[in-house]
Amino acid sequence: MSDRFTGERFTLAIDAMGGDHAPEIVLHGLEIAAERHPGARFLVVGDESRIAPMLRQLRRAAGICTIRHAPDAIGNDMKPTAALRLRGASMRVAIDAVASGEAAGVVSAGNTGALLTLAKIVIKTLPGIDRPAMAAIAPSARGDVVMLDLGANVVCDARNLVEFAVMGDVFARTVLGLPAPSIGLLNVGSEELKGDDRVRDAAEVLRASPLAAQFRGFVEGHDLTAGTTDVIVTDGFTGNVALKTAEGALKLVGDLLRMVFRSSLTARLAYLLARPALERLREWLDPRRYNGAVMLGLNGVVVKSHGGTDAEGFAHAIDVAMDMVVHRFNDRIREGLARLAAPGAGQGNGPDARLAVVP
Repeated sequence: MSDRFTGERFTLAIDAMGGDHAPEIVLHGLEIAAERHPGARFLVVGDESRIAPMLRQLRRAAGICTIRHAPDAIGNDMKPTAALRLRGASMRVAIDAVASGEAAGVVSAGNTGALLTLAKIVIKTLPGIDRPAMAAIAPSARGDVVMLDLGANVVCDARNLVEFAVMGDVFARTVLGLPAPSIGLLNVGSEELKGDDRVRDAAEVLRASPLAAQFRGFVEGHDLTAGTTDVIVTDGFTGNVALKTAEGALKLVGDLLRMVFRSSLTARLAYLLARPALERLREWLDPRRYNGAVMLGLNGVVVKSHGGTDAEGFAHAIDVAMDMVVHRFNDRIREGLARLAAPGAGQGNGPDARLAVVP
């Protein structure tokens, strides 16, 4: 069978040398993914002398993986400009496979800045998308929510925010299975007059767009964990700060719980009684469940795994990439942009307000 994407069978390129514990964690993640997705094929890119012996020990993965040797690796501290010059790096070779059509997507736990820069230059953005955005799923009191941008674009204008809303809508439909996800713009208040011009302008376009029925207006920081909307849209600076703050808060809660339950004999006994509920909470908030940030708006599927994840977490990032390809994610983004560009999509607000997302 050809490695090219055909029907339900397709190839994902895997950067085997990216991440804190590569290639071991990556390959063991592929073993888990191979059991979940036996119809997929993986192009594993990296140092063949290290990869091949490990892969031979992993029966399921070995059966659906092809190794492509790449002599170099992009370090976590390498600047994107330097990474661009390293054409023999595993990340670059994996991205090249997507650009050529040999692979439908790429998964890497490597340097985030390098991955985004390489993907933008080599794979390029979809027609009608000004800037790609990084999106991920996070827990809330009402279930999982989608948040974007998480750091790809520190500075955004109204057009970018509207594009993020379109992409977030498609992402929530694809990954969360929501037929009509609600959308909110992160702001300093929920009132219509709050925020700067770009946020208010983006809200105006969305209220006059085909997404109007799903748009809930402005949301605030506490709405992230409350689950007020299914999709939270913001710029990359705010989104990244919010994400890191949430991660730190979850870690703090975990540390405090451990301190409390170890503080006395009574507390230890209380832990034994509460253990089933705490295990349930641990599973619900397990960061591995939410591993796999997607770089939306590119002409190919690009998924960034957390560099410090384990095999289960990396396998989840592969699951996300599978969803993107199987459900024709990029085709659905094109359809969403086309609906916004259609005559009358922003009736009553003039052509500029109607389409901030079309060049």
